[in-house]
Amino acid sequence: MTPEPVFILSAPRSFSSIVCGIIGQHPECYGLPELNLFLADDLGSLWWGPLALIPIGKHGLLRALAQLHDGEQTEDTISRAHKWVIEHSTWSPRQVFSHLQDLIGPRIPVEKSPATVFRQEYMDRLVRLYPNARFIHLTRHPRGTAESMLRLRKTYEQSGMPDPERIWTRSNEIIIKATGDLPNGQCMRLQGEEFLQNLDHFLPQLCEWMGVRGDAEAIEAMMHPERSPYACPGPRGAPLGNDVNFLNSPALDRSRLARAELPALAGQLSWRKGESFGKATMSVARQFGYS
Repeated sequence: MTPEPVFILSAPRSFSSIVCGIIGQHPECYGLPELNLFLADDLGSLWWGPLALIPIGKHGLLRALAQLHDGEQTEDTISRAHKWVIEHSTWSPRQVFSHLQDLIGPRIPVEKSPATVFRQEYMDRLVRLYPNARFIHLTRHPRGTAESMLRLRKTYEQSGMPDPERIWTRSNEIIIKATGDLPNGQCMRLQGEEFLQNLDHFLPQLCEWMGVRGDAEAIEAMMHPERSPYACPGPRGAPLGNDVNFLNSPALDRSRLARAELPALAGQLSWRKGESFGKATMSVARQFGYS
């Protein structure tokens, strides 16, 4: 019987790469890079639609196809993966994901694509196609998320982007709406900061929720996200597929994580002088346990 996948839902810059890497290293799981499959109704519309505007969003699917088809990620296997996409442009997201699942075998696929939460139609498509999947709503403090977005934009000299507070609030509101009617226990909310600081406590609970073994060997495997084939820069043609910081430094630094402190909700925003978080952001953040 094909296992139901686990989808990690989060705003951008919310620890999704490292968390997916951790869960994906469980012996009964398979951590995928960002596939971005649910942004359109078929692969062609996706490839020449939303992903034509953000070409780096293609990298994860190309890397997954190369790895699962050929057992390695090289310029040649990425090229063959790209050809496969073109040849299967009429396939639906469900068909593509099922193909990957057939290649993965009996393990549980674990996937995260922050772009899925950019629009309600994307999230609704995911939940409609996978009504029995498990969902993890992964959160990060809005100030930490926004500051991380701004650092990344500065690194890549991006300008004219939406306000990071708006992205955080809207993304999380979309997740809440899409998962609100799911049966109890089908969607788990994880506060990313607390989860990463207390892995010994949370990982056994997470294993129980997923219905997989939670013995010491399995937990130890989860402590090594750097062992994933997607935990390093990919070849030319598909170098990303995960957060660039994770790709360059995927190993857990537990001492650094233990020292991290949550920022405050109150106070001036560094990117909007003299302003603070709006009421909607404050309301959602407090719902997640931030203060």
